[in-house]
Amino acid sequence: MNIVLLSGGSGNRLWPLSTPENSKQFLKILKTDDGRTESMLQRVFAQIHRVDPSAVVTVATSADQAAEIHRQLGEAIKISIEPDKKDTFPAIVLASSYLVDVLQIDPEETVAFCPVDPFADDSFFATIRDACAYISSVQEHLMLLGITPTAPLEKYGYIVPKAENDISLVASFKEKPDKKNAQRYIDNGALWNAGVFVFKLSYILKRAHELIDFSDYYDLFQKYHTLERISFDYAVVEHEKDILVKRYNGAWSDIGTWDALTATMDTHFVGKAVSDRPENVFVINETEKPIIVLGLENVVVSATDSGIIVSDIQASHKIKPYVDQAKNL
Repeated sequence: MNIVLLSGGSGNRLWPLSTPENSKQFLKILKTDDGRTESMLQRVFAQIHRVDPSAVVTVATSADQAAEIHRQLGEAIKISIEPDKKDTFPAIVLASSYLVDVLQIDPEETVAFCPVDPFADDSFFATIRDACAYISSVQEHLMLLGITPTAPLEKYGYIVPKAENDISLVASFKEKPDKKNAQRYIDNGALWNAGVFVFKLSYILKRAHELIDFSDYYDLFQKYHTLERISFDYAVVEHEKDILVKRYNGAWSDIGTWDALTATMDTHFVGKAVSDRPENVFVINETEKPIIVLGLENVVVSATDSGIIVSDIQASHKIKPYVDQAKNL
């Protein structure tokens, strides 16, 4: 399996625990079976190699995160460095060019692009491995992974499959609809888009050359700052006619938001904190000053040197624009 981990985000939705200087994927907040802590990046990297010991893993990231990736995964890990932050479509095109032009990987090789922050068991990565094997042998160019929705959440893309099979053609795809339309998609059998894209390198490079004027990786790297900031979902998925989706039926969460992170925590308090309703309150306190939470339910509180958040857990995914406002205070 050839897999690229998308690790360029700064994790604003986990502010103030995650910041551009200390992004969410590097925080050692996940417990291992032997009681140690590890980061999202380390967990996913280990899971991939348990499923496929010969997997070739590359990380697509920004220059300011490269050193931390090497510290956590070792000096041998290959990194596609984005000279500017341009969202997932430019990042995927740059990494694909890096694989072909720098690492000399065959353009007909199938590759999977995966976010660095899925919280799932090893079978999730086994499903990605199987998707790579499948797309290598069919005429369709692009495969997505679909998750059974648990609620009409606005933060995901919605995939409507044509059939209920394990692998199906996609009837339609909509990126991040509002809650009302998300429920309508779910009623029509839609799946959440897990953010995994599987394709042959030749396919995405052909599409990229239709949209971007560049000759090779080195030329693209120099022009990267001129590219439009756009997601892969908007640039490619919404316009592709023949898309396949493979279902993943196991437990899955992207722990890039406070509501998702608290659902994975095996303790309610990290640091100095007390509450009169500890079963409904989560506190992560990285300061030396104690935090007391009284009379509140279903809230998350986090305090670091960068700031403090107090939020209803279900509303916490809306934090991003408020972080931008807070930076200007």
